[in-house]
Parts: sequence; structure tokens; C-alpha cells
Amino acid sequence: MLQHIRDRSQSMAAKVIVGAVIVTLALFGIESLVGLFSQSSDDVAEVNGESISRQAVEMQVQRAIRSGQVPPDQERQLRNQVTDQLITQQLLDQYAERGGLYISSEQIDRMIVNRPEFQDQDGNFSADIFRNRLSSAGYTPQSFRQQLQRDLLRQQVQQGLAVSEFVLPGERAQLSALRNQRRSFRYYTLGRDDLNAPVSVDEQDIQAYYDRHQDRFQRPEQVKLNYVVLDQATLAEGIEVDEQALRSAYAERQAQAPRRISHIMVSFGDERTREQARQRLQQVRERLQGGEDFAQLADEYSDDTTTAGKGGALGVINRGFFGEEFEDAAFSLEQGQVSDIVETDNGLHLLKATGVDLPAFDEMRSELHDQAAMEQAQDRFNELAQRLIDESFAAEDLASVAEDLGLKLHSSDWVSRNDVSGVLAEPGVMEAAFQPDVLEEGYNSDVIELDDQRRMVLRVADHREATTLPLEEVRGQVRAAVEAEAVHQALSDRATELAEALEAGRQPSLDWTVVDSVTRRSVDDSVPEAVVTQAFRLPRPSPEGTTYGKADAPQGVALIALDSVSEGELGADDSSSASALMAERLRVQAAIQGLLQSLRDEAEIERH
Repeated sequence: MLQHIRDRSQSMAAKVIVGAVIVTLALFGIESLVGLFSQSSDDVAEVNGESISRQAVEMQVQRAIRSGQVPPDQERQLRNQVTDQLITQQLLDQYAERGGLYISSEQIDRMIVNRPEFQDQDGNFSADIFRNRLSSAGYTPQSFRQQLQRDLLRQQVQQGLAVSEFVLPGERAQLSALRNQRRSFRYYTLGRDDLNAPVSVDEQDIQAYYDRHQDRFQRPEQVKLNYVVLDQATLAEGIEVDEQALRSAYAERQAQAPRRISHIMVSFGDERTREQARQRLQQVRERLQGGEDFAQLADEYSDDTTTAGKGGALGVINRGFFGEEFEDAAFSLEQGQVSDIVETDNGLHLLKATGVDLPAFDEMRSELHDQAAMEQAQDRFNELAQRLIDESFAAEDLASVAEDLGLKLHSSDWVSRNDVSGVLAEPGVMEAAFQPDVLEEGYNSDVIELDDQRRMVLRVADHREATTLPLEEVRGQVRAAVEAEAVHQALSDRATELAEALEAGRQPSLDWTVVDSVTRRSVDDSVPEAVVTQAFRLPRPSPEGTTYGKADAPQGVALIALDSVSEGELGADDSSSASALMAERLRVQAAIQGLLQSLRDEAEIERH
């Protein structure tokens, strides 16, 4: 694992970093992890006989919402997009498998440790950051590795198409001309005030819209839940920890805290004997005792050429890489202390601790207290967790279990599989709520392991099937949608009227925004993207004329007046390589779209 990194590690400092990464990944590799969701027969689609589960769709939807990529009010539209995306991914996965493409575990490891979002401020892979980032996105380490592997295989497919494409000179010239084309245009954004008459919505319009779009007004299958949560942190809240216990805990932390170590290494073997090497380091010790500087002596005496000029600095080291003798000596040092002579396979060393990577006791008091209290609460937590398993399995309700174990009985409002928050949004919770024995038979759920310190049991208090909400219940939403649609249509019609008036020579008073002589790349960000796109799609105007068009804008509909089009000069950044790159991207995009369309045409896709 990570062999290519090891091969390039020439200094002791580099070996420290690589060693820490190897140990961390080794720990992850042997963990037994539970996936986010179990396989379910409740599928949304089948692609060539392979199913896409509803849970997979909901998982992606909730990740997008939790990460802030998509507002919750767009969840319904997102669900259809996610289903299409998963079908596309399934087709690519099957295509990659047929083609024999492969990604090794070592490649996955290298990808993970090199991703900046999983590194600390020093640029080193951090297990804590890795776990926290994955947890916030709804992944376990195992499920993330699986997802990353699939993504890399899909990239292989796309890269294979990319390297097979080439650009003809004529295409390059044509794209260069389009790239440098300059256009001058004006635009005016129409709002409600520009309408000749206010838009009105009647009952017939509302009913017709509701009848056409009933899928937008669905209430999903929902449940009301009772549940209890056993939390080790809650048990620890009432535990007092004395000062001596805190001091002892700090001393343990200090003994194992990473050290910032410098060393002076003297090798032996070919040039000198072990005894000669020891005598050389004894000279160094005598000079240190005489008050000379460790860093200067490292530069003069150390055979580790990589660190000698840096005062012998190895950086921060952790246990598990340098060997027992070296590490025992290093971790026995207080800041500023120098060790006795230490022998390792590559020579003799004097070590100096230039720093201990640990905050002061007072800064850590709260953390030490919490940790000690959690440790003291461990036995009580284990006992209650076992009782929760036993009693919830046998009990005919959940209230008696909560009372016997001293836990709070929580109750939810109506929730669905994909409309939950808080603890109910934790992986596996809603899956348990909709298990047949819980939903239909009314049993308590199995104990759900939320994490190492929390256990949960739930029970369905009420249940209602999915249904279309009656018009009276969603009338406000329907009216708002009908009115927005009518206003947009009225603004579009008004834009057409104004364009016709301008073409006829009449000049209505409009407060135009002028965009002068811009390329596709140089338009100011304040100009709406849809306006720019349409302005560069309009036909070239006559020398003395103007071409008019319209486009949707964030606040209404924009009327566009294209005044002139001119070919730009070829600049240094628009060389053949730049134009070729654009052409290549367009060709690759077309090739990928063509492959996907072909795969869809040949596949058996069934939506449920």
C-alpha cells in the first residue's frame, strides 16, 4: 500500500509522515463497518436486471440536502433527477465491468490520503477529519471507498473516450472564431409593473393546474414514532471527576503525545565501527553539556544529510514507525531534554525533544473531564444497552422500557422516509421504522447502533399510506404556482409585443442595461447567464439594424436587443492549443453522450 510514496521517501521526516498514513489506513482496513442501508426489495428501477433501490435514491437526495447543495423545497424535483443519474451510473458500471476495467485497493488508498479535505493543517491525512467529513455527508468509510471506486471506474470509461478523440484543423479554426466573437447588446428585465393589466387566477385555472400536476401534491407514506435513545454522554453528565484523576489522565496523554524530535545520527559499518560511532556521539554530548547548540552540532556531526542542515529536525513523530528503542527514548523526553545514545538499524542517535504536541492542562481540563466521565460511564452504558436489547424485544410497548431504564420516551410528528431531521435522519433509523414487523405487526424495532456511544429503539405509533393531498389542503400552493405560470406567460407575451414595436420603428421607453463588445468569456457576472446565452444565439443583425429576442431572467423575462457582432482578433491565449482543447472537450462530451444514449437504447430499463 502506498508503495509509490515510500519509493520517493528519502528523508527521515518523509518516512515519519508516510508511516503515520500507513498505520492509519491499516486501522481503517480491518474495521468491520455497517453500511448505511440494507438491501431492500422496494426498488425504483431495474437496469438490465440489476435493481436500483429506493433507499439508494433517498440516500443521495438526503446527502444533497444535508450538504446544502439543494434546498429542501426542491426535493421532489431532485428525486427524479437522482433516479435518472443512478440509471446512468448503473449503465456505466455495467459497461466498465464488461470491459474488464479495474481499480485496486492501493489506488483507492492513495486517492483518499491525498484528498485535501481529509488532511490537517500540516497537510497530513487525519483519521478524525476523514470520519467526521464522511459522517456529515452520510457515509461510512467502507461505503465511501465503494462509491469512490465506482466513480474512478466511470472516469476510466470517460478518459478512454477522451484519448480516442482528435480535432481537425477546420474545426479548430471555426471554434477559435466563435471563441473570440464579440457582441454588443442591451437587455431589459420585465416585471409585473410592465404588464398592461394585472394577472388574475380563477377557480377553473386552479382546478385545471391541480388536475395536470397531481404528482406535485403527493403526501408520502408517513408514520408517527415513539423512540428512546441510550446515550453514554448523557450518562456521563452526572459523573464527578476529581482533580487527581484529571492530572493522571493528562500525564497519560502527555506520555503518548506526539513529539517534535530532532536528532544527530552517526552511522557505522563501512566507514567506522560501532565503538567509533559511539565515541563520536560522546564528543557531541560533551559539547552539548558545555552549552553548545544542538542544531549547530547536528549540522557538523550528523550523517543524516537530509536533516543535518535543518538542525536535525525530524518533525512530529508518532509511535509505530521508528522502532521500539527509538520511540521509547523519544517519548520519555520532556521538551528541551536530550536523550542518551540510542541504537537503531541505521546508526546511533542523540534525540532532542523540541516540542510536545499537546495543549496545556488548563486548556484541556474540560476535554479530560469529559473523557474520564465517559470512561466511568462505560460499564453502566454496556449494562443498559444489554437491558435495552432484552426488554425491548420482550415488551409489548416502549413506554415501560423507557421507564425501567430511566430513559426519556420521545414522540415524533408525522414523518416519511425522506422527510426527517435530528436523530431520525441518522443512517438506518427510518429503514428500521418501515420494516414489516415494526410497521405492520407493531413490534419494537431491533436496537439500532447509531454509533459507539448511542443505541436507539423505536416503535410506530401511527401510520398512513401515501396519497394525493386534496385540493383544499394545497390550494395556496396551487394558486401560487398558477399565478407564477400566468405571470411568466404574460411577461413573455409582453416581451414579444415590445420586440415587435421596436422592429416597427416605435421606441417604447425602456431602461436598458448595455453590454458592450464582449466575448462569451468576458461578460460580467452581473448579467444573467440565460441572457448571455440567448444574446450569443441570436442571428447576426444587419449593418443598420438590431435583432431582438427574449430569455428567462431571475426576476422575470428579459427583452434582448443585439446591436452588433464582430470577429475578434486571435490572442495569445487563443492559440491552436486553446482552440484544440475546446474542440476536444466538445468532442469528448458528444462521445460520452453518444455512448450513454447507445447504452440506454440497448438496455432493458424498467421504472417502478
